Amino acid sequence: MKGMLYLIPVPISENDNPELLYPLLEKTVNSLDEFIVEDLKTARRSLRKIGFKGDFDKTVFHVLNEHTDKKNIESYLASTENKKNIGLMSEAGMPCIADPGSEIVKLAHKKNIRVVPLYGQSSIFLALAASGLNGQNFCFHGYLPKEQKERKKKLKEICPPPSPPIRRGFGSVTHIFIETPYRNNHLLEDILSTCSSDTLLCIAVNVTGTSEKIITKSIAEWKSSFSGVPYEGRRGELPNLDKQPTVFLLGR
Repeated sequence: MKGMLYLIPVPISENDNPELLYPLLEKTVNSLDEFIVEDLKTARRSLRKIGFKGDFDKTVFHVLNEHTDKKNIESYLASTENKKNIGLMSEAGMPCIADPGSEIVKLAHKKNIRVVPLYGQSSIFLALAASGLNGQNFCFHGYLPKEQKERKKKLKEICPPPSPPIRRGFGSVTHIFIETPYRNNHLLEDILSTCSSDTLLCIAVNVTGTSEKIITKSIAEWKSSFSGVPYEGRRGELPNLDKQPTVFLLGR
């Protein structure tokens, strides 16, 4: 029998209370001494927050991120051949959702290694549930293009002018995407300048954190809420998105 690959959810916000959110994780992570992670520093901090009591000097870490050569990842699962279990961690939230972890999970299935997803949170699904937008028919786009021209082109595909009018309900689609936090304001500006005024935009900031804000308004309402004072939150309820983990949702 081979070892298993555990998918370990990581606290979404620095203000998360792991004792309340992850009561069953501590036992599992303390049974492991080998992990596949995106970033060593983040992983160690998250493990301590979850309740890991092991010695990091005796813990094996394999780094898996956008810079990792795919030729190297097969060796990351070698210990499972000796019945050893391994943990897979993202930087935040559930592994394999908008991160490179799916590559190692695909390999685990190919090698007939049991994959065990542990209970945890995903800011994407929490934002969807709290948005009021269609939760039966939705599409997660991950990150939109970095270049503004391509980003606006993608937004036009996601949010075309309603002709004929689209009724809210099962026929409408909720489009979900995220951005590198320091580009949030630029993305918001492109959304407001590209999408039609009656499109609904939900902005979910610092989900599960003490400064959490999840607000859904039409594009027209968002524009009027901060007319003349963009992004500073001095009018209406617009949060400051600069460097804040944010999920964007568009729908009707």
